[in-house]
Amino acid sequence: MQYHLMATMAAGLEALTARELQDLGYQTRTENGKVYFDGDDTAIATANVWLRTADRIKIIVGQFKATTFDELFEAVRALPWDDYLPLDAAFPVAGRSVRSTLHSEPDVQAITKKAIVDKLAGVYHRRGRLPETGATYPLEVSILKDVATLTIDTTGPSLFKRGYRIAKGEAPLKENFAAALVMLTNWRPDLPFYDPTTGSGTIAIEAALIGHHLAPGLNRAFAFEQFGFMQPVLPAVKDAALDAADFDAELDILGADINQEMIDIANVNAKQAGLLHSVRFKQLAVKDWRPSSDYGVIVANPPYGKRLGELDAARKLYREMGQVYRPLTGWSKYILTADLGFEKAYGAPATKRRKLYNGTLRTDYFQYWATQHPHHQHGGNQ
Repeated sequence: MQYHLMATMAAGLEALTARELQDLGYQTRTENGKVYFDGDDTAIATANVWLRTADRIKIIVGQFKATTFDELFEAVRALPWDDYLPLDAAFPVAGRSVRSTLHSEPDVQAITKKAIVDKLAGVYHRRGRLPETGATYPLEVSILKDVATLTIDTTGPSLFKRGYRIAKGEAPLKENFAAALVMLTNWRPDLPFYDPTTGSGTIAIEAALIGHHLAPGLNRAFAFEQFGFMQPVLPAVKDAALDAADFDAELDILGADINQEMIDIANVNAKQAGLLHSVRFKQLAVKDWRPSSDYGVIVANPPYGKRLGELDAARKLYREMGQVYRPLTGWSKYILTADLGFEKAYGAPATKRRKLYNGTLRTDYFQYWATQHPHHQHGGNQ
């Protein structure tokens, strides 16, 4: 079966997800927070297993204009729900409405549910309630500017839940956001990689997954595995992903933190990810690090100093970063913070700034590109 599919992601990461899908062989179309593509059962499994920067993969069952509840009911009811949902399907419906005439989300949800029940009861010749005792098919009705989109979520818990982060620090970065930070740099697996404020190790671990060409979804389950309308394609997709991995890649990845407790947490997570041999974690202050190579990439998500009294400490850290990193002309530095005073404290204007949303918080990715390059470097995707 061919499906219209949609990957969702944080605002600002659309181009990355689109590129990931194109690299997997799919044609894409991008909107805010969404990348559309078409594919079969294998495409659903492949996107879920491989996408590093997306949140979920959804099947689009239908899309139509609706400005009255009657229109909504009739259009939902007309969709081929029996192609997807068996008689005993459990199908919770989530509702969202943005800038639309039908603005009451509980009503939109209830009417959508009623229309699907009505359709299935007719097809399966059932009177009264449907049992909903079988597999779960998470549905969503989302109305944006009066256009309703009906989707089935194939992912389950969001794709950032890779399964390796069993120990958390404070304010951890989501795994897919950490992967995006790495993918927005010019790092290649043959260059040293350094994360000076590693926290629970997420950025360094995501870099190691990328360095070994390891699919981020290899060790987790997905909602679509329960879908009766899909072929059991996941084992083959995971086998192919394992075959594609480069376990022998020699990686030089260091995650450092001033707090030994965070280093212990990072090591637990790296072990869970099966990457203890590929990432080193070390208790080290920003000002005490000395590079072991003339070339490399630094990716940092330092404290932003959002709470009162913490800004001074954060800016002191930015100053130290500037003192240590500015002289390193062969290293590219990428630093994420919500503090727009960053460049002043660091002591140099960034080569480029990129606006990213870390959850709901607007942050800037300050990029300082290397001015000296190893002879074999072929640009990067800066």
